[in-house]
Amino acid sequence: MSIPTRGVLYVHSAPSALCPHVEWAAAGVLGGTVDVDWVPQPAETGTYRTELSWQADVGSAAALASTLRGWEMLRFEVTEEPTASSEGARYSYTPTLGIFHAMTGLHGDVLIPEDRIKAFRVKAALGEITMDQALDGLLGVAWDAELEPFRHAGSGAPVRWLHQVI
Repeated sequence: MSIPTRGVLYVHSAPSALCPHVEWAAAGVLGGTVDVDWVPQPAETGTYRTELSWQADVGSAAALASTLRGWEMLRFEVTEEPTASSEGARYSYTPTLGIFHAMTGLHGDVLIPEDRIKAFRVKAALGEITMDQALDGLLGVAWDAELEPFRHAGSGAPVRWLHQVI
């Protein structure tokens, strides 16, 4: 049984040659066709940004992130809203850091599973990392720092909705 949810794909920066491939990949995951407006990304000359709001099955954000991760020169985030039977999700990707995943709650707050906290406490106790480094890792601070200039530069960008027939 499929459970519908909503989410947003934020492409923060992509070179023009990659833009149609991002659209094809999103259409392949979400179904249907994708027609988005690409606008210049002032934070990085020669790149473009777009936002795509979507409605599809739970897990579509993970599928989108898996499809797009590893593409050089691409920066993106995918969010998925929680449902009555699933947590929400946020995936962030940069070429230098790779992928970051966090579960999110009803209001978009990052939810940290107990096993991840325990693992980072062990690393901190062994002196492999400090507690601050552990918390920064759990919260995706490095991804936020790298993506923030691209998020800010995209304020006011046009948004399109894509609805999958469920």
